[in-house]
Amino acid sequence: MKKILVVDDEQSIVTLLEFNLQKAGFAVIKAGDGPTAVKMAEAENPDLIILDIMLPGMDGMEVCKTLRMEKMNTPILMLTAKDEEFDKILGLELGADDYMTKPFSPREVVARVKAILRRSGHQEQESGAGQQEQTITIGKLVIYPEKYEVFFDGKRLELTPKEFELLQYMASHPGRVMTRDQLLNAVWNYDFVGDSRIVDVHISHLREKIEEDTRQPKYIKTVRGLGYKLEG
Repeated sequence: MKKILVVDDEQSIVTLLEFNLQKAGFAVIKAGDGPTAVKMAEAENPDLIILDIMLPGMDGMEVCKTLRMEKMNTPILMLTAKDEEFDKILGLELGADDYMTKPFSPREVVARVKAILRRSGHQEQESGAGQQEQTITIGKLVIYPEKYEVFFDGKRLELTPKEFELLQYMASHPGRVMTRDQLLNAVWNYDFVGDSRIVDVHISHLREKIEEDTRQPKYIKTVRGLGYKLEG
């Protein structure tokens, strides 16, 4: 059973999410402030974290940043009562995998959780199937899909789940130009309300990790007016 850590200081929201997540077959653990959320994430190793931004003690942005600095790549779904694009993009830049704006539909939250977990669960099944290990190699980049590992020039990269899935998908289609909408559909598995900025943020993160000069990328290239492509 997948374990979800719900972090919010509003008890009514926690109760609502707990009821719907448990109904959908998830185990739920809870935290009401930032410091407790960090401790529980480290101790309980949840499969996904639903994280409110406005928290006492340490806000959700700082919690997300702290967990990513500690190399914890657990998927994070952020909740925010703010509508400004800046807040959403900042959360993604700090390492969140997705966000939702309050008020929200509990059914949609469950759908988002399932979408985020779907690919990682698929990878776990493949890893335990005893299949021969396969790799994807492009230049200095080596991807091990079954292990969820990426090496660049012999050094292992620390990627979030969505960064890994985006890189793996592009590497599986080398040289192919992909629009932002195509990448959203392939990697996020649902309609992201037309907000293709999430793709740009993750592309930027990947470039910082694999490009010697992000201003003149050799691997992930922008095709003006179309999208992106991955080359060796």
